[in-house]
Amino acid sequence: MAQFDLTRINCQFLDRHLTFPLLEFLCGKEIYDQKELLEYILETVNKTNMIDYTMDTRKRLGLCQDMPEELVQRKEEVLATLKQLQNEVAPIMKATDILKNGESMKDSKTFVNALQKDYNFKVEHLESAYKLAKYLYECGNYQESTSYLYFCMIVMSPNDKNYLNVLWGKLAAEILTLNWNTALEDLTHLREYIDNANFTTLQALQQRTWLIHWSVLVFFNHPKGRDLIIEMFLYKQLYLNAIQTMCPHIMRYLATAVIINRGRRNALKDLIKVIQQESYTYRDPITEFLECLYVNFDFEGARLKLHECQTVILNDFFIVACLNEFVEDARLMIFETFCRIHQCITISMLADKLNMNPVEAECWIVNLIRNARLNAKIDSKLGHVVMGTQPLSPYQQLVEKIDSLSMRSEHLAGLIERKSKQKNQESVDSWKYYSS
Repeated sequence: MAQFDLTRINCQFLDRHLTFPLLEFLCGKEIYDQKELLEYILETVNKTNMIDYTMDTRKRLGLCQDMPEELVQRKEEVLATLKQLQNEVAPIMKATDILKNGESMKDSKTFVNALQKDYNFKVEHLESAYKLAKYLYECGNYQESTSYLYFCMIVMSPNDKNYLNVLWGKLAAEILTLNWNTALEDLTHLREYIDNANFTTLQALQQRTWLIHWSVLVFFNHPKGRDLIIEMFLYKQLYLNAIQTMCPHIMRYLATAVIINRGRRNALKDLIKVIQQESYTYRDPITEFLECLYVNFDFEGARLKLHECQTVILNDFFIVACLNEFVEDARLMIFETFCRIHQCITISMLADKLNMNPVEAECWIVNLIRNARLNAKIDSKLGHVVMGTQPLSPYQQLVEKIDSLSMRSEHLAGLIERKSKQKNQESVDSWKYYSS
């Protein structure tokens, strides 16, 4: 299934360190040649200061068991540089403990005042802290790096030339240490900064494209992520535009989030509209599954695509943990759609559509009825499922209309804002022309 593997594309929009978990994941699969993959990991890790990881990769390639003299010398240089940077920030190292002593010190002005008063803080110390944080990160010491990055984030002005780098570094370090709650906070902070910064159109598009890829790592590992990914990718027009322009392959992850999120079935209509618009640039079994089911009403095609979806998800680092949930919810979607068309269905036919044997299918339907998720009765003698009426609740209809209006309103507001900015810019340019 190498044709559906997105690792090569996704890695283009990820920090070098964020690619290592993806590449190591692929090593456990049989998609690519193991030796070529390890050689690429070695080439990538050589660009960092992770000497032990470099040596470990060399051993896996069978190059040598002892550390080469070149690596020994490089390790000594890394340790020496690290010690030097730690000495430079020594005057304020104790100050980082203040951040752990309650929320009052998390206010930027309060913290800076305490630094200047108690630790004789200078601007040079901030630059040293930034360099140390970056160096620790390059060495793979992400946990310690987050402390200095947080220090820089609190003390730095948003106008500082390194502030954006700190935000990106902090998010990456939190992802790599699996601190998903903090990572989500950093993701929100970074998104707000990007949305409000004075970037050119191209720069903003590039920043959002990178953020979209990094956010997938957070969203599929955070309890609230399945709602947030839909809100950001589908209903934030600027990010939807970025996906359609730069990375339509992200539709895979958006589609997966909608499928496994039973509480957001109202997003299906909008999602399918986008999938159809982008079908000429990107298609995979997951997007095609939704097209077969909700556009073509091709249940046989949906069944076949669901089988392919399992292979795709099993080999995708971002969504592999959702495999069982995806299959369960995809089967439920096939079942619900099929039941809207037929009132009386044979269990054997349903089993065929759901890639299950008749006994499993009957047990699965019984559980749905038992959990009050299905209004139906089973006739065991005839082997039929008789459907009851399932009207859409007024509440659900209202939610769908509100979501649709919200998306349109946000789109119109953004359009008006862009038109206004363009008009103001033209007025300024015109004034400059006449004044000159």
